Amino acid sequence: MQRVLIIDENPEEAALLKSILGDEYETTVSGAAKEGIEYAQSGRHSLILLSGTMPEMKDFTLLKELQESVMPWHIPVLLITEGSDTEKEERGLVLGAADYVARPFYPLLLKTRADIHVRMYQYRKKDEQQETMTDQMTGLANRQRYELNRTLRWQEAVRLSVPISICMFDLDHFRAYNEQYGYPAGDKALSSVAETISSNLKRSTDFFARYGGEEFVAVILGGEGEAVFEYIKKIRRTVEELHIPHGGSASEWLTVSAGGVTVLPQIGDKYDTYFSMVEAMLAEAKQSGRNQVVWTDEEMNQLKEQ
Repeated sequence: MQRVLIIDENPEEAALLKSILGDEYETTVSGAAKEGIEYAQSGRHSLILLSGTMPEMKDFTLLKELQESVMPWHIPVLLITEGSDTEKEERGLVLGAADYVARPFYPLLLKTRADIHVRMYQYRKKDEQQETMTDQMTGLANRQRYELNRTLRWQEAVRLSVPISICMFDLDHFRAYNEQYGYPAGDKALSSVAETISSNLKRSTDFFARYGGEEFVAVILGGEGEAVFEYIKKIRRTVEELHIPHGGSASEWLTVSAGGVTVLPQIGDKYDTYFSMVEAMLAEAKQSGRNQVVWTDEEMNQLKEQ
């Protein structure tokens, strides 16, 4: 349920506003400016209704303070004005109020405007959250989103008593590729590889993200170790078959190395313990000649691409 803050010194008017909004919203009412600002600073509300007749609204001081308080969240402020006070309406909009409603209230109009601004705020908030969780170059989930998702997937594996696989991909000799072909070509190649791997990790149990630089990470819920190992081997071959030229690579093409582990986690097991194993498997794949997959299955057997 979305929260709406009403700042109004008139308790009867505040009660009327609350009744018009109805049970659809969780409403907080404040009759004092200082208290209202404290509520606003929590960042928990999706809309603020502010009475323009409050004493602190002289010179719009309260509106300015409110705007500063909600700046990190860009919460919309709906200004309540007298029906004929167009000057105050214009001044309020110039100072950052999202909209205004005039007394006397028309309940349907007020409710509609409130609904619109709450929906717009939620849409913008969702869009901003999505942007902060997305790697701008590749369009994949970024490191922040991975950190959140890995915890949820691990907990789900423990709860369901199913295996979980963790895999890291690393582009081979990518620094040399950038030096030879230039960074714009490197960015393009990185995006192509990311799109190829992502298009093969399309199952609902697959999660794929850019870990950083030329490294990517996949978290796969369900599936035995050997089957996931074969799955990742196929993806590695698909990247090689892109045939992105790389003069500094033994295969003449841009390739990836991958390391991973499959585990049936128990209560008390730590994700980071197994992630360290993944990093070790990736390091072994690169030390063994690159362009290959090295894996540890749930029985702690090592599987290595020939």
